[in-house]
Amino acid sequence: MYDLTGFQRDLLYVIAGADEPHGLAIKEELEDYYEKEIHHGRLYPNLDTLVDKGLVEKGELDRRTNFYSLTRRGSREIEARREWESQYVSPDEE
Repeated sequence: MYDLTGFQRDLLYVIAGADEPHGLAIKEELEDYYEKEIHHGRLYPNLDTLVDKGLVEKGELDRRTNFYSLTRRGSREIEARREWESQYVSPDEE
């Protein structure tokens, strides 16, 4: 995951947290998070990069709508990233 941009990592996390989201649902989620518009020209090429890297699978809901899901590799990459982060950031103890 070290070779992904922050935006691509955020895409992975959004896809991981949803049940086969379509592009527009991913876009809306990221717009809420970033508090600004995400253009199609940024979203879809980055989703395609994740597909090309084998982290995400793209399926077809209908002729106009694709859905996205994590591959096993994508899930492993997220888990490895969380383990790496936990070395530096510990959860708050209550």
